Amino acid sequence: MQYRFFGSTNEKISLLGFGCMRFQTIDNKDNQIDEELAIKQLRYAIDNGVNYIDTAYPYHGGESEKLVGKALKDGYREKVKLATKLPSWLIKSREDMDRILDEQLEKLQTDQIDFYLLHTLNKKFWKNLTDNNVFDFLEKAVKDGKIKYVGFSFHDELSLFKEIVDAYDWDFCQIQYNYLDEEYQAGKEGLKYARDRGLGIVIMEPLRGGSLTKNIPEDVRKIWDKADKKRTPAEWALKFVFNHPEVDVVLSGMNEMEHIKENMRVATVTTPKSLTKKEAQLINEVKELYKSKIKVNCTSCRYCVPCPKKIAIPECFSLYNEAFMFNKVFAKNKYHRYVDEENRASNCIECGICEEKCPQHIDIRKKLKEVVNTFGE
Repeated sequence: MQYRFFGSTNEKISLLGFGCMRFQTIDNKDNQIDEELAIKQLRYAIDNGVNYIDTAYPYHGGESEKLVGKALKDGYREKVKLATKLPSWLIKSREDMDRILDEQLEKLQTDQIDFYLLHTLNKKFWKNLTDNNVFDFLEKAVKDGKIKYVGFSFHDELSLFKEIVDAYDWDFCQIQYNYLDEEYQAGKEGLKYARDRGLGIVIMEPLRGGSLTKNIPEDVRKIWDKADKKRTPAEWALKFVFNHPEVDVVLSGMNEMEHIKENMRVATVTTPKSLTKKEAQLINEVKELYKSKIKVNCTSCRYCVPCPKKIAIPECFSLYNEAFMFNKVFAKNKYHRYVDEENRASNCIECGICEEKCPQHIDIRKKLKEVVNTFGE
């Protein structure tokens, strides 16, 4: 396993981190983790060099932190750096932060959390936390020894990312990044911006939730087959992220022993800037092919929102594109699971206000009808 120094903390962190939000479950019930299997997998990864364990308050219906606490018994806690997150959306007061942190410490069966993140920051959650004195909470928690390093995970636009980076003396941040998302949310520019300011960098969704590894289209597979050295789609995606010297740790939500072993192997042999020119060209070719399957050239600039009918236009288009780039069934399930009924495309009244604001000149009303035809009401 390779290790990198985590930003300015001087902590040595494994290049591969274990994300604890996708454990195998019993009867497909998210809050019923197969504990025996999950603990076996976590401890195997730790025994073989993984020392960054990432969980969060809401994962597996609140059961992930409890499972991690059990897995880190018998001397395993001392072998790892433990990360968890404050649920930004649940905070109504300054007191909520202390209460939740204490609850997390109890569930994790530890006196200190090594890396503590403000979870899934966007404009709304960021304002809520700052209004409720989150910086006072963080400083007191560090002073009291309950947390060691502070950071945040991010899900919004680049301009807000830079604002947050500059707002506090953070130790690290966590962003989504893969070869299809170099210009998504914080993206490559945000990655370099945070690194230039000394922050440790954690990458989530390097495989884009598995989209870059499952149901690979035949035309994409043919491009990978042109490589001199044959690799799985997962290995190509991981090598792309590992290749960045700015990246300190890459999280993978691993729940199959085969995947754990493969990911650890790739993290052991891939050094920064090790991709050859030909390999980089193949990745770019795959990237461009995926992008050619995009049905709506939406950049998620969000000029079209708020919509008078509260339609989540960028989110609808993002999932619509995913349906044609990857898997229609999976994208449809995500649409009906994550987009509330009041925010779906079927609520469009064709007022056209969004089209007047769209810098890409997209025929939004027509495309929203296509979303409905693909995903249903």
